[in-house]
Amino acid sequence: MSQKDIPVLKPDTPVILEMNRISKTFGAVTALVDVSIKLHQGEVLALVGDNGAGKSTLIKILSGFHHPDSGTIVYQGKEVHFRSPRDARAQGIETVYQDLALINDLSIYHNMFIGREYHKRVLGLKLLDNRKMRDLAQTYLNSLGIQIPSVNSTVDLLSGGQRQSVAVARSIYSSPTVLVLDEPLAALGVREGAHVLGLIQNLRRQRSVSIILIVHNYNQVFEVCDRINFLHSGEIALDASTSDTSEEQLIRIVKSGLGRQAIAAAAAEVEASTGSTSTNRL
Repeated sequence: MSQKDIPVLKPDTPVILEMNRISKTFGAVTALVDVSIKLHQGEVLALVGDNGAGKSTLIKILSGFHHPDSGTIVYQGKEVHFRSPRDARAQGIETVYQDLALINDLSIYHNMFIGREYHKRVLGLKLLDNRKMRDLAQTYLNSLGIQIPSVNSTVDLLSGGQRQSVAVARSIYSSPTVLVLDEPLAALGVREGAHVLGLIQNLRRQRSVSIILIVHNYNQVFEVCDRINFLHSGEIALDASTSDTSEEQLIRIVKSGLGRQAIAAAAAEVEASTGSTSTNRL
């Protein structure tokens, strides 16, 4: 996947989202401990970590599904408090979860407009404007390069990659400022995964939507992401640019051990090497 036409984020690119010192416990289980992340305008941030590291909890706090025990969320320069997912969506934060929330028995275009259907008046009756939704869905999918035989088809006839693409398209149709993708490549084959990666790369190329991407395949991280946050045992162990880090270095951190000290030591080694590399370039 070509990186040549991807505009580089400038050092002065504004921060669109900050989650500061977020902590969350569920009874005796500590899910997050003083986690802080930053997301710049148009940036694609990879959030990686083992199962149980706290990734899903963090994005559920961002999307208004959970409330943090402590910490703050600053969005577009203002501190915000999301009481529900509807609050987050109203502010321009859309999340695509692994289950996609598509209805198999409905058509593709009906799924595109769930909760925001277009209507028309016929003899005083309020009816769905199916023609308008069908035309808008087809035009929009085409503009994103998503190849669907017919928007009249029901979702259950689509491949995994097509379903994922429709779910992403539905989220960005509302022009979000921040898009969170929770394991968008899970259970997809190589061909289908490449299609979804291409869609993310197109969004990255436009630099109009900031994306948090949760993914386990580290090779894919370096294909479409600008920066990596490695979450371990509820804490951010590494925050590094993909241009200054390699897949081998990331894997070394992940394999360095389950203890926080081992993770921290490996992360410090990588950050030191990237710092020296940057100095040499200057």
